[in-house]
Amino acid sequence: MYVKVFVVADAKRESVTMRGNAFEITVREPAQQNRANTRVREIIAAHFVVPLAQVRIISGYHTGAKMLSLPDAEQK
Repeated sequence: MYVKVFVVADAKRESVTMRGNAFEITVREPAQQNRANTRVREIIAAHFVVPLAQVRIISGYHTGAKMLSLPDAEQK
């Protein structure tokens, strides 16, 4: 399954909202040393109840608009 995500890094608080058919996620971690990407993967893994290792960024590694790949799973 593919999930489209829009990320805002280095925010004051974390939030997850749906924007159309994509997630809009704000994270407190800065976009340095892969910290924001790791936190986004953690949030998506928890939401879809899949292991973190199975959530992969397939595009948008250095931008705010990302496409993630994860196995088909039940949504929480």
